[in-house]
Amino acid sequence: MTITVNQIHMSFGHRKVLDNVSLSAEKGEVLGLIGPSGAGKTTLIRLITGALKAQSGTIDFNGISVPDKKLLGQMGFMPQSDALYTDLSGLDNLKFFGRLYGLKEKALNQRCDELLKFIGLTQDKHKLVSNYSGGMKKRLSLIIALIHDPDYLILDEPTVGIDPALRRTIWEEFDALAKAGKTLIITTHVMDEAVKCTKCALIHDGELIAFDTVIALLERTQNNNLEDLFFRTEGRLG
Repeated sequence: MTITVNQIHMSFGHRKVLDNVSLSAEKGEVLGLIGPSGAGKTTLIRLITGALKAQSGTIDFNGISVPDKKLLGQMGFMPQSDALYTDLSGLDNLKFFGRLYGLKEKALNQRCDELLKFIGLTQDKHKLVSNYSGGMKKRLSLIIALIHDPDYLILDEPTVGIDPALRRTIWEEFDALAKAGKTLIITTHVMDEAVKCTKCALIHDGELIAFDTVIALLERTQNNNLEDLFFRTEGRLG
């Protein structure tokens, strides 16, 4: 249940996006990919899911190299941009993706009820997604990633636009999933979310400037604040 990223390099034209990035997420861990907008987090997520192929380096899930169709059923992915059918209801979107993963009708209905209740969309499940707010679409995208109870969860900015109370509930669920043995990789630029992770990889201008447990990283700061690491020597650790 380990995701291993080894010496990944990626450029678009002459622009370097990721340079020699290596990190890993183990079973039962929440790995946070932390960095400002444009740091390379979303590109790394796309590489990890197999949507892009790295120019050099390797990525594997428990020894299976990405991309590989065998991994699709084990992976739950939430993109930064909504990937929803707006002419369907929230429930129909959820059922569509559940059926793609092979869930049988009885189990699918039960799973939909559980997830819609968890994310607070039960009352709006029959509403067309075109009438959802941005936050509602974000919540629906999250439970679509969870619908088939995957071993690996790859989530790109999962709590953007979500109110603080629900955000806390979602992070409690992430913690519970990790304790159940799932492997999670989550991108965020919100530092109070970063400290909820097991480990963090700090990315700046496509380079990995720090990778360790959150506890170890905080010990390297003066104010117990991960942001300090970005401000050292032009964003690099000395």
